[in-house]
Amino acid sequence: MAGLYIHIPFCASRCIYCGFYSTTHLGVRQQYVDALCREMQLRRHYLPTTDDTSAVAQPLISTIYLGGGTPSQLTPAQLQQIFCTIVTVFFHGDDTLMRTHCEVTMECNPDDITPSFVQFLQHSPVNRVSMGVQTFSNERLKFLHRRHHAQDISPVVQQLRSIGIDNISIDLMFGFPNQTLDEWKMDIQKALALRVEHISAYSLMYEEGTPLYQLLRNKKVKEIDDELSLTMYQTLVDELKASGYEHYEISNFAKPGKQSQHNSSYWHAIPYLGIGASAHSYNIQSRQWNVSNIKKYISSIEQGEIPFEREWLDDDTRYNDLITTALRTSEGINLSTLTPKHRTYLLQQAEKQIAQNLLEIRGDSIRLTAQGLYISDAVMADLIYA
Repeated sequence: MAGLYIHIPFCASRCIYCGFYSTTHLGVRQQYVDALCREMQLRRHYLPTTDDTSAVAQPLISTIYLGGGTPSQLTPAQLQQIFCTIVTVFFHGDDTLMRTHCEVTMECNPDDITPSFVQFLQHSPVNRVSMGVQTFSNERLKFLHRRHHAQDISPVVQQLRSIGIDNISIDLMFGFPNQTLDEWKMDIQKALALRVEHISAYSLMYEEGTPLYQLLRNKKVKEIDDELSLTMYQTLVDELKASGYEHYEISNFAKPGKQSQHNSSYWHAIPYLGIGASAHSYNIQSRQWNVSNIKKYISSIEQGEIPFEREWLDDDTRYNDLITTALRTSEGINLSTLTPKHRTYLLQQAEKQIAQNLLEIRGDSIRLTAQGLYISDAVMADLIYA
């Protein structure tokens, strides 16, 4: 099985922390959607194929993810065009096959979820919605340049529930300048009150090239100290676990059976096809990424060419990728999947961390302990094959 990622780079405005490729030039949306559909046709054979001659067609794609940017900035007609192309290219024209076999996630900005948009979602293949809530403080939402308000969130969740969406994910951030632990605890409690199925939570990152990074460089804001950041993360883990969420990846928590299947493919080396400007793809032998320029992307696709760069992967690179992805998950790394060389190397390198209760071996897997989660970057660095 494999995943399909569609990158929608359009945003009504840019958040100051975002390092993903995006654009506020909405006038080229239709050209871009046409290019997306054309790229799917051009790359229909990128992923490993199934036996098309079998009596019962089995879908190659098991997860579909529309990310951005802000996918909800497209019109219902444009989104429908994308889904129709997906069905034609990857599901033999069988819409029911896609709807019954796939987790279909769409990222949405809360203030885009209007009654008319909800009506579109009700009849679309989307069965999972991911919303960037970030915080329940209007002051911090304004600081981030987010468009929605804290009071918008609960009504939006209720609208999604009313049309049968039973898999909702929200993103949260912690570690804002001057944020206190009590303020973070309040955000956690408000998130729990929504009773959503999935929560992703990240420390505020100061990525180079973003307006937020410039504020830091110009000493307009100050990062919180590491000790407080760690306490905030520990509080998050404790509160969500106590409320019945499984901590299945360093930054991700889900009710039982509601883990993100699509994102899990990234952490477990499952092939995926990325469509759109700046989208990444992986087919075990290589990974490739499209140009991060919407004009160049559209122009190349219109000429029948895919504007990408590619990196061929050797065994050492695949091993290092597992260290930085699979080790983030609660399952950890299955030792039986490693080459003898890398299995021996990993077990030797891990001896110190196992003795310090940072790593543990369960069956044929090695994984981070609860203590190891808090310094996971340092643990992973010691396991990289150089």
